[in-house]
Amino acid sequence: MNYRFVARQLGLLLVVMSVALAATMIYELILVWGGEADAGEAMAARALGISTSLGAILGGTIWFFTRKHDQDWALARREAMLLVATSWVIGAALAALPFLLWAHLGSSHADHPFRTFTACYFEAMSGLSTTGATVLGGEHSKIADLPKGLLLWRSLTHWLGGLGIVVLFVAVLPMVGTAGKKMFSVESTADKGGVRPRITETARVLWLIYLGLTVLCIMLLKATGKMGWFDSVNHAFSVMGTGGLSTNDASIGGFDSVAVDLILTAFMILAGVNFVVYFHLVQRRWRSVLDDVELRIYLALKILVTVVIALNLLNVGYKTTAGADVEGGFFTMLRYASFQTASLQTGTGFCTADYDAWPMMSVTLLMGLMLIGGCGGSTAGGFKVFRFWVLLKVLFAALERAFRPNVVRPIKVGKTTIEDDTKLSCLVYFAMMILLTALGTTLTLLFEEPNGIDVQTAASASYASLCNVGPGLHGVGATRNYGWMQPATLWVQSALMCLGRLEVYALLVLLVPRFWRGD
Repeated sequence: MNYRFVARQLGLLLVVMSVALAATMIYELILVWGGEADAGEAMAARALGISTSLGAILGGTIWFFTRKHDQDWALARREAMLLVATSWVIGAALAALPFLLWAHLGSSHADHPFRTFTACYFEAMSGLSTTGATVLGGEHSKIADLPKGLLLWRSLTHWLGGLGIVVLFVAVLPMVGTAGKKMFSVESTADKGGVRPRITETARVLWLIYLGLTVLCIMLLKATGKMGWFDSVNHAFSVMGTGGLSTNDASIGGFDSVAVDLILTAFMILAGVNFVVYFHLVQRRWRSVLDDVELRIYLALKILVTVVIALNLLNVGYKTTAGADVEGGFFTMLRYASFQTASLQTGTGFCTADYDAWPMMSVTLLMGLMLIGGCGGSTAGGFKVFRFWVLLKVLFAALERAFRPNVVRPIKVGKTTIEDDTKLSCLVYFAMMILLTALGTTLTLLFEEPNGIDVQTAASASYASLCNVGPGLHGVGATRNYGWMQPATLWVQSALMCLGRLEVYALLVLLVPRFWRGD
């Protein structure tokens, strides 16, 4: 294991994150100098400034003492996985620092959740893993009361985590060289057909696409007249990272706008598409896009479930996240059903309605979409449509083999024959998701026994964290938050968020002794 090379890249990563922190600090300083800020905003500027300095000093020091390392050294898979895992764990610690410092700089924040590092780390991991769960909300910790610089930083962590900190790192630091491809394939599943040669150039193209979609979303949200520039930027960052952290306690329901709902629904769907599809579009490979089986299944699931839920909601009374009664016919129900299916399918976690009050069939379908998730190689969470389709084909093949034992039929997705190791990988990943959800549920029930937590809340919290969705059911539903949980529970949920974002393997392998011995 070449620890010096990993340390060098981590040092550069901290420097890159410090640059992002500096950008939010500059924005906060502009507010302060312009007389548009109160004492809380001034403290936020100080917190962001200190965090920027500490991150830059630590990252620069690590890089300085490892700078003579051979840059042409080929990054092995073990080093790539170690770098990916430690990037998220250490990156979240730096991302949490502004929240913690702000809470301790102000004497009026004695009861604020951000007074503890645990809550700050949870919020930061939620941002970087694009989960969207939050400890904020309620009378003493309203989201809207947070300084604008910290709100912007929360949303920016979503945007950075969308395609992965490591992919950004490869895109903007080409000196990584041949290591790039290995890190890209570990962090995401986008390396399936078409994004193999010259990973650095490919990463740049993907980020330009990502940036272009973000800018377009900002412009469209601003054009609705329901959001100013600040809200538009924050929600565009969140939606493109499929994160879900909002500037409003009532999430998107607080804006009460059909136009905002439609725009965000469209961009949530776009963010859940494999970014290789956009790469093919840029390359004008129209046939590759039209033949993408995963894309067709993803859209078909979205449309089918939306229509079924909209029909199921007719004559059902429920409220928006802002507390308003929902009234209307099929098209009104279609509006709310379409938004929530897109939000939970992609793992964005934005809410416009209190879906806890929906009929059981609708809630069950939403939970199913949470598990399946978006397309591989997208910013969405969950099991992924590609794996889901392979798993279904394996199950049907097993059933056929029960009455036709002599038939050997290859399993295909489109024109691609699925190899045995891919089938096994899908089955193992599904089993690991079930086991991790069960473990998370058990630990949550154990740690939250003093709070009298119910099984549905514990299970949905673990399920939503692992699928990188954020809101779950009951105690962590659309109108609730995670701020009431014990510190031990927040660490469990943080671990599940990280596991889900790194698709389990990159983090769990660190627990295997052979990984470190190099056997």
